[in-house]
Amino acid sequence: MPVDRKLIKTGTPGVYRRGGRYVVILRGPDGKQRKHAARTLAEARDLKARLTADVSRGEYRTQSRITFSQYAEQWLATYGGRTSRGPIRVTTEREYRRYIEQRAMPYFGRRRLTQIEPRDIKLYAAHVAADGVARNTVRNCIAALRVLLATAVEDGLLRSNPATHVRLPAIEQATESDTAKALTEAQLAALLAACPQQWRLLTGFLADTGLRIGEALALTWADVDFGRGRVEVRRRVYEGVYAPPKSKYGRRDVPISPGLGQALWAHRGAVRAAADDALIWPGKAGKPLNAATAYRGIKAACATAGVPWASPHTLRHTCATRLFNAGLNAKQVQVWLGHHSPAFTLDTYVHLLPDDLPETPFATASLHVPEPLEVAASAAQGGAIAPRQGSVGGRQLEAAPSFTATLGTLEQSEHGDETASTRELNDKRLGFGS
Repeated sequence: MPVDRKLIKTGTPGVYRRGGRYVVILRGPDGKQRKHAARTLAEARDLKARLTADVSRGEYRTQSRITFSQYAEQWLATYGGRTSRGPIRVTTEREYRRYIEQRAMPYFGRRRLTQIEPRDIKLYAAHVAADGVARNTVRNCIAALRVLLATAVEDGLLRSNPATHVRLPAIEQATESDTAKALTEAQLAALLAACPQQWRLLTGFLADTGLRIGEALALTWADVDFGRGRVEVRRRVYEGVYAPPKSKYGRRDVPISPGLGQALWAHRGAVRAAADDALIWPGKAGKPLNAATAYRGIKAACATAGVPWASPHTLRHTCATRLFNAGLNAKQVQVWLGHHSPAFTLDTYVHLLPDDLPETPFATASLHVPEPLEVAASAAQGGAIAPRQGSVGGRQLEAAPSFTATLGTLEQSEHGDETASTRELNDKRLGFGS
């Protein structure tokens, strides 16, 4: 059956009905007529009002027909960063590419870029989370998408970024297996004993310094100051590419123990490439050792040592726990590990710290309790002790009447000084009578 293409006027100028749908017609800033579709008359009227306001403000944009995948391919080929700090890091570019190609493009596909709304971003986040990935992975996927859409705004394809103010959906909290775990001293000793000679020094180094595996594999002998007992972290390696540390806080000098310093010195004397610019743990042809190779070697030793859940990053957690147990505070551990704040360090590792409470550190009591002799002396003088004023929960409290003071009142009655009302009151205090 042929589709009725005839436009029928409605009661609203510029709004027409065509079949079961509606069309909004207006002239853009260039004087050309533009048509926009709407499903209902109310939607068409609202669209007409918004578009007219956009034209008057100079904010009107023609709706591009480019799909998400088409724009994403262009964006990946040309994006170089949006900040004043210079070109985007190679590692960040690779992460963006992975999240866009493997996650966003299959999800949004042939959908027009202009049709993506905030609710679609939320649905996308829920879709990623449904794969059981970590919460940080969901945030990174949305971050890459947000940057792509921000560039589309700059290119004039979108009026606003639909991912700017989107709250991520609630993601299931990490289970116990997802939280940071650390090796005990006994487990660490067993792991070092199980390590082949090739991986033993690197394993011990990671456990003592807490460096990330990429930071350790980027170290040269010039980065080790044997005189000061420090390792200077100035770069990292990721997929064979050198880059600065993850943040400005990652640039740091990490102490090494005398024992570790001696082990490194002996290792330098045993290797052929011992020049200052030579890598401490080189791969083939002097290139950086592949992190995946080191990961597999240490993981195999972990399985042999009876801790198959452990990994090279577990050694970083182990170092943090050992530092806290040695008495370092959160600020010192933060600087040691290269975190951005002490609060993040505590939030990451607080569950690994002992939660048993020690004995009270207060040597003297904060509240003064009258000694029995003090109470007796006041009673001997024929008067009750003045109640002590105190405050609990914002209420002013007075001390309860003492038994000694009441006894003094009874002694007065034997000398005929007690009135009937006083006697009745004392009887009630002592629990006598009805």
